[in-house]
Parts: sequence; C-alpha cells; structure tokens
Amino acid sequence: MILIKSKREIDYIRESNKIVAETLQLVKRYVRPGVTTFELDKIAEDYILSNNAHPAFKGYSQAGAFDFPGSICSSIDDEVVHGIPGNRVLQEGEILSVDVGVEKNKYFGDAALTIAVGKISDEKQKLLDVTEKSLYLGIEQAVANNRLGDISFAIQSYVESFGFSVVRDLCGHGVGKFLHEDPQIPNYGKKGTGPLLKNGMTLAIEPMINVGTYKVVVAQDGWTVLTADGTPSAHFEHTIVILNGNPEILTIC
Repeated sequence: MILIKSKREIDYIRESNKIVAETLQLVKRYVRPGVTTFELDKIAEDYILSNNAHPAFKGYSQAGAFDFPGSICSSIDDEVVHGIPGNRVLQEGEILSVDVGVEKNKYFGDAALTIAVGKISDEKQKLLDVTEKSLYLGIEQAVANNRLGDISFAIQSYVESFGFSVVRDLCGHGVGKFLHEDPQIPNYGKKGTGPLLKNGMTLAIEPMINVGTYKVVVAQDGWTVLTADGTPSAHFEHTIVILNGNPEILTIC
C-alpha cells in the first residue's frame, strides 16, 4: 500500500531529509585520498546525533546478513551500494558513493551521491554526470497523474543513450513513515505503466548505473553489492514529495 502523507507528516519528513542533505554535504567535504571510509562514517554519525536524530542504517536488519554496522553506506568503484565503512583508505582516481539515512521523530529521510576522489578518469566523470542527470530527469516525471513507469522510463532511456546500464536488481522506494515503503521504483520501465502518482507521496528515487553489464553480485559480507564484471558504478538519490501536483526535492540544503 502506498502511503499518502499529511502536512504534519511531511513536515517531519522534511526535517529528517534536511539532516540527510546536510550530512552528505559535510561528508563530501572530507572525501580525499588517504581518508578511510570509517572516518567518514564517524563524521556522519556525529553530525546526525548532534541534530537529535539517529542514523537509520545503523543496525538495519536484512535477511541472511548481520545487522548493518555503519551510519553510512560507502561504496567504492565497482561497489554499487551497501558498502560497509571500514579501514579501507580512499585512493586517487576512485569514486565513492555515500548513502545516508536519518530517522527523527519516527520519520525518515534518505539520499545518496557519488563523489570523485581526487582526479578521476573521463569515463568515471561521464558516469557520474549521466547518473546524476538521470535522477533529475526521473524527478521531473514525478508529477500528479503521471504513472510510476514514467519516472523509470525517463531514467532508463537517458542512461542507455550513453551506453551505460541500469541495475535491475535494486530500485528506489517510498520513504517517510518507514525507511522502505511501497512503491518500489525501478530505474527501468515503460511509460504510462504502474501506480498513479498522487499529491502527498514521498519517494526516494535512486538510479544505480553501471559502466558495463547491469548484472550485480552480493559480496560474502551479505551486504555489499558489486557489478558482476568489475566495472565502476554510480549512485545518486533524492527524497521527494509531490505537492500541488509537482515534485519538491527534500534532500537539498
């Protein structure tokens, strides 16, 4: 069931997402060669807690895996999503996807971005640019009386025009009262299909785009998702609300 949020609920969701956006921008300032993903995780966690909020990912449960130990997901190069922060040191030329979830007053926010570590290759920069642009093209379709598939189609058609591929095994989702709600939001699909979009929906739209094949595998840790062919992947995400017929991005500060 897709939850339609009241004005009061949207205000709470807006507050959580503001902290998400601020956390991402703070972490981005510290991304450089020589920094560990654990250090970035600590920066994020401290900031979230300082806002009387909680890291939504820390302790999150998933069947077949231990509870997630980090406050952020930190995914490097061929790691698509759900990378676990640790002692890995960032290297010049890598790309780092950072995903942040926040819970405050029992309402949730969620967003992600992919960051260049120093100077990166032209191919990786193009991947970042295309993935981020596809997110905004998808958001443009999140208007009342459109269909969910209009978002999916906008993302897929743009990404594939550059020869990149859309991950099929993972998708966006509703968010707000819970970290993950209906509907699932694939990043591929057909125009005019799927649920009708309505005012009061809060959605996390998140293209995950690979240079090579769309196929992915899960690492032995049970969390980290990697490209099956070892090529780089990028991930950008915003939480939006549909108000007065149009999308409003909640994870921009």
